[in-house]
Amino acid sequence: MHNRKPEVVVITGASAGVGRATAHRFARDGAHIALLARGSDGLEVAAEEVRKLGGKALPIPVDVSDADAVEAAAERIEQELGPIDIWINDAMATIFAPVHEISAAEFRRATEVTYLGTVHGTMAALKRMRARNRGTIVQVGSALAYRAIPLQAPYCGAKFAIRGFTDALRVELMHAKSAIHVTMVQLSAFNTPQFQWGRTKLPRRPQPVPPIFQPEVAAKGIHWAAHHRRRELYVGFPAVKAIIGNKLFPRLADRDLVKLGYDGQMGKQPVPDDRPDNLFEPVIADYGTHGRFDACSKAHSLQLWATTHRGLVAAGVLAAGGLLWAGSRGLRTASRRF
Repeated sequence: MHNRKPEVVVITGASAGVGRATAHRFARDGAHIALLARGSDGLEVAAEEVRKLGGKALPIPVDVSDADAVEAAAERIEQELGPIDIWINDAMATIFAPVHEISAAEFRRATEVTYLGTVHGTMAALKRMRARNRGTIVQVGSALAYRAIPLQAPYCGAKFAIRGFTDALRVELMHAKSAIHVTMVQLSAFNTPQFQWGRTKLPRRPQPVPPIFQPEVAAKGIHWAAHHRRRELYVGFPAVKAIIGNKLFPRLADRDLVKLGYDGQMGKQPVPDDRPDNLFEPVIADYGTHGRFDACSKAHSLQLWATTHRGLVAAGVLAAGGLLWAGSRGLRTASRRF
C-alpha cells in the first residue's frame, strides 16, 4: 500500500471508540484520514495519534445530523486531502431506557445522529464517487440491525433503518452498473466509551452484553471490509449467533431477552450523579478508544479470522477430510489383511 498513492479515508464518529480505533488501523497504511465528530477534544488527540502512526490527519468538528455541515466537510476534505476513496459511517448516539421513558425529542435526536448521519455521509460520498465511478462506503452496523433488544429501541431502530437504506442503495448501484461498493459491518458488543457517556435512564450503569471485544477487533473488520467486495461482514461470533438465531428462532430470542436483556445490560453499580451525557451536546473531554471494560474484553476473534480467510479454512477442511478418508481407507486395508 505504501508503493502507491495514499488512500483518502473519511471516518465519522472518529473521536472515540470503534471510529478512533479504525483511524489507527488506516494510519498504519499511511492513509490520509479525515476525522469527523462533534467533540473537538477527542478529535485533536485522535489526529495526533494518526500522525504518530504514519498517517495524515484532518480533524473536522461536525455534527453529522446536519446535512449541510457534512457536505461542507466533504468539500473541504477533497480540497485538502484529495478524492475520497473510502467513507466510513460510524457516528452514533443512543439512549438506554425503556420506550415509555424516552421523549420524542430524545428519539428524534438519536435517530438524526445514528440513521440520518449515515444517510448524510453516504450522500456526500456518493456525490463525489459517482462522478469518478469508484469508491467504497462502509456502514458500521450491529447485530442489533437484525435482532433488536430491550432498553435500546432508538439505537436498534436506527440500525435497522441503516440496513434497509443500504440494501436499497446497493441495488440502485447494481442497476446503474456502478463500480462503487457499499458494504455493512455488523458488530458484536465492544468496549467503547459509549457506555460511559450515552444518555441513560437505567438505575444501574449501562454495559455491553458479554462477551465483549476490544475496538481494535472491529477496526480490523472494518479495514478488511473496505478492501474486499463482501456484501456484509459479521465481526464476532455473538453477532453471527444473534443474527442467524433470530432468523431461525425469533420467538425463542424474545423469551431469552425477557430473561437476560435487562440485567445483561446493567452493571452492579448505580449511575453516578455526575455522569456525562452526549446526546445533544458533545462531552468536553477525551475519552480515548477503550471503555471501562478492558479487564473482561477480548483482543481477538477467531470468527473474524475465519470469515476473512475463507480460502484457508476451506483448504484446511479439505485437507482434514482427506486425512480422515486416507486413515479410514488404511484401516479397511489393514482389517482385510488380518
